[in-house]
Amino acid sequence: MLTTLVAGMVGVSFASVPLYQLFCKVTGYGGTLNTENVVAPADVSERTINVRFDSNISPDLSWRFVPLQRQVTVKLGEQTLAFFEAENTGVTAQTGQATFNVTPFKAAPYFSKIECFCFTEQTLAGGQTVPMPVQFFVDPEIFEDPATKDIGTITLSYTFYPAENDEDDRSKVKVSARVQASHKG
Repeated sequence: MLTTLVAGMVGVSFASVPLYQLFCKVTGYGGTLNTENVVAPADVSERTINVRFDSNISPDLSWRFVPLQRQVTVKLGEQTLAFFEAENTGVTAQTGQATFNVTPFKAAPYFSKIECFCFTEQTLAGGQTVPMPVQFFVDPEIFEDPATKDIGTITLSYTFYPAENDEDDRSKVKVSARVQASHKG
């Protein structure tokens, strides 16, 4: 009986991350945005909202990553294109993957990305600089919801991390270097 309980708990722990991500995606919890089958509304409102951009880099990635605009004012329902810029400050190619969120969290269900560099891994050669566009809109329904009608500014934040495969490759190189060093000694 105890073995079954332990096995069940291990199974739940492995399933918890995908289940949490699914919950966040469906509900917008934690600033998770809608990114699938996104279609901008047919009508663009004259009402506007400010969208700020924030960028961060994991210390494990030797990149510079910045928004080219700190803030834009957009009409609700209007497709907007904004650009970030990434530069690999290292000498070898690195692959990164961006995670994202929106604050305030309650605005996330109304913020939709149509196209984004964050949907796929990005590989930059050593010294390479590239523009990274994001196309989005804010649903006019944001001002119809009593919980969000007072929002004047939304912040879209990205953090780049080494892609899992890139991290695995670096780990293999580190292990290989340690094995070679131990054989020399």
